[in-house]
Amino acid sequence: MIKEETIALFRVKPGTDVRLKDHDPAWTGTKEMQQLGKDELKDVAKKILKENIEELAKTQELLYANDQYSVLIIVQAMDAAGKDGLIEHVMSGVNPQGCQVFSFKKPSDEELDHNFLWRCMKSLPERGRIGIFNRSYYEEVLVVRVHPELLERQRLPPGKRNGKFWRKRYDDINAFEHHLVRNGTVIIKFFLHVSKGEQKKRFLERLDNPEKNWKFSEADVAERKYWKKYMAAYEAAISATSTKWAPWYIIPADHKLVTRAVAADIITTTIGQMKLKPPTVSPERKKALEQARQGLLTEG
Repeated sequence: MIKEETIALFRVKPGTDVRLKDHDPAWTGTKEMQQLGKDELKDVAKKILKENIEELAKTQELLYANDQYSVLIIVQAMDAAGKDGLIEHVMSGVNPQGCQVFSFKKPSDEELDHNFLWRCMKSLPERGRIGIFNRSYYEEVLVVRVHPELLERQRLPPGKRNGKFWRKRYDDINAFEHHLVRNGTVIIKFFLHVSKGEQKKRFLERLDNPEKNWKFSEADVAERKYWKKYMAAYEAAISATSTKWAPWYIIPADHKLVTRAVAADIITTTIGQMKLKPPTVSPERKKALEQARQGLLTEG
């Protein structure tokens, strides 16, 4: 397991003016871990991931049994940062009944006829479940901010689309998330911080490997021209919406094993802090269970 002080390295404190250049996307561990060889480091990351997958399976079962809280994990990143792989590996030990994943792409006409939070609202996890958003309503202050012409499709009331407009969207997001937390949803938000160089490398791998060609999109390469604007949009959004009740974690994403180990530990630690216990059974219920037990024992 990763120490709490290490997890704190990735958590964005409320009110922080985020500068992504201060966060190393190629981070490979603490000073102690960096002294390890490449193979040893991989082994440590695999061990941490394995331990957390096992622990997450146990805590998810308690979450489901209690049926009081839900967990919402939001994953945002630039293309090829490893969102799909993170979700696949970290949640591999979780009972499918207790977990649901939603991927949000280009909004439909129906979704555009509602407020920008609506399509995610209707996909929120039920009590007892872990819900994962692969992209989310944050796209509305990221992609849409980089490409403000997309606002034209949203048929919004007249008004200026200036800094005040985006601050109001941050306020809406914070209020929405605060409402969810007050009603029993624990929110964990990950920004997978991949470098532009590593993204290029992964795009080339998709082009060079026929089995990965399907993952490649020319549009992803076109978006690289807006890299600086995206970084600025992420900095502004994370700075404005990392709150005490719904913190952001900036996860180094150049090394996939490290990314998965860190994210898994944060999820497991966060759910563990809920101190969930098996539901208590009333005396009346215990009596009924004993009667059922005796009935089974005396069956002919």
